[in-house]
Amino acid sequence: MNSKFVSRFGAGLLSLAVSAPVLAAGPAMDATQKQPLNLHAIAMFFVFVLLTLGITYWAASRTKSASDFYTAGGGITGFQNGLAIAGDYMSAATLLGLTAMMYMQGVDAYIYMLSFFVGWPIILFLMAERLRNLGKFTFADITAYRLNQGKVRTMAAVSSLTVVCFYLVAQMVGAGQLIKLLFGLDYNIALVVVGALMMVYVTFGGMVATTWVQIIKACMLLIGGTAVGVLAFSQFGFSFDELTSRAMEVHKLGQKLLNPGSLLADPITAISLGLGLMFGTAGLPHILMRFFTVTDAKEARKSVLYASGIVAYFFNVIAIMGLCAILIVGQNPEFFEGGEIGGKVIGGGNMIAMHLANAVGGNLLLGFLSAVAFATILAVVAGLALAGASAISHDIYSRVIMKGKADEAKELRVSKFATIGLGVVAILLGMAFEKMNIAFMVALAFGVAASANFPVLILSMYWKGLTTKGAMAGGYLGLFSAVTFVVLSKSVWVDVLGFASPIFPYTQPALFSMPLAFLATILVSKMDNSAEAKAEIEAFEDQYVRAQTGVGAATAASH
Repeated sequence: MNSKFVSRFGAGLLSLAVSAPVLAAGPAMDATQKQPLNLHAIAMFFVFVLLTLGITYWAASRTKSASDFYTAGGGITGFQNGLAIAGDYMSAATLLGLTAMMYMQGVDAYIYMLSFFVGWPIILFLMAERLRNLGKFTFADITAYRLNQGKVRTMAAVSSLTVVCFYLVAQMVGAGQLIKLLFGLDYNIALVVVGALMMVYVTFGGMVATTWVQIIKACMLLIGGTAVGVLAFSQFGFSFDELTSRAMEVHKLGQKLLNPGSLLADPITAISLGLGLMFGTAGLPHILMRFFTVTDAKEARKSVLYASGIVAYFFNVIAIMGLCAILIVGQNPEFFEGGEIGGKVIGGGNMIAMHLANAVGGNLLLGFLSAVAFATILAVVAGLALAGASAISHDIYSRVIMKGKADEAKELRVSKFATIGLGVVAILLGMAFEKMNIAFMVALAFGVAASANFPVLILSMYWKGLTTKGAMAGGYLGLFSAVTFVVLSKSVWVDVLGFASPIFPYTQPALFSMPLAFLATILVSKMDNSAEAKAEIEAFEDQYVRAQTGVGAATAASH
């Protein structure tokens, strides 16, 4: 039995609740200790690393131009891109954090998952086609299409790098703890291993390698989750009625297991969280960047449809796993170090999915799921690094510093140096935040994406009246208000800085910072009567034609 390994493993991955910020609010991870080697997990980990390094070697020969590096030459199909988007979006906490939440809180977790899912129809119906037709390498191509290139691209790059850095820290801390546990390595050495692998993938393979790492990881996650879900569900004859009836009999919530509960107890926080997750998804730079990798707008729409289906399917697998774990794991003292059963669910934490894998599939399935957790982190980190590098090289260096006259080879070189720089920063931040509660970083990443990126992006696509001054006012106000609200909330003001009570009473900023960004953008644009503003408004007609037809959009290289 590997229950002790799983328990310690959980401490390392507690920080990974990038997709489940509510669950990440625990204390630091000083309880994590080096454990006996999990040979199954190590073997599968090595297979994954060798496979992805082989893909990187293959991708390096195909990565010759800036288009290849940023967007895989636009040669990815809708289905492949849908898998890659799902791989980019589903972090380790999707599997671990949300399964644990379903186990502990029942249907509340399903409501929570819906917030993540609702972001996808917004992207599908409002954004995917226009993103592909108007953009080239980054979403700043769209926001700056008819506005002042230098100012708007700088603002977009700053907010993108803010989101990227906070996501990176959460992933790096979890990855460092995971390798420390699997191999018995020192935490700092583990961070260097993760950072080095990420730099190799992105620097040599660019978007081609990153895409295929994400596709492989998505397939591994789907196979691993489905295997655990099917094996667990089979113990109840695949009867949802029997599963829920028995779960309600033993769970501490009883009949309330399938009723909304604590998540909706504070409606302000619930709405703010929902808005942040919905519109934050539509403002995440590493997700938006994926729409430039497909051949045309039709494939962009297809890729969102496939990604939505994959994510929806996996959320339902997680829900089944969480309910099965109530009976299979929660009633079995073998999986916990101490405590009494007393006929009710005990213990578990964020590692319920791992306990369940151990219970239904033994060490082999546990090892596979451990390797999947690491693959998940590595794929997300690679996508984030590429998004950050493109903001630095394409937006700041090529368009702002060089005024659009940069040599492609030099821009590519800057991208690779930026990737290495981001890797070093990620390693250093991982070291600095090892023992700190990082829940606020997650809230900040979604808050900034929903408040700084989304309002300006959606208005630039649909509102003729948007001007540079309006975009700057809304973008920067959204960025700084989201950061300020999170810093003044309990997540930072109390938990990190040690003050007695928070100044801002809510932990999620989107309900307050996003309307501020929209309001500032619209008001300042309306008040701007300059000649530049009039020219920008007139240019909307040209933008509208290209958004609808794709005429003049970056053409796909044939691979």
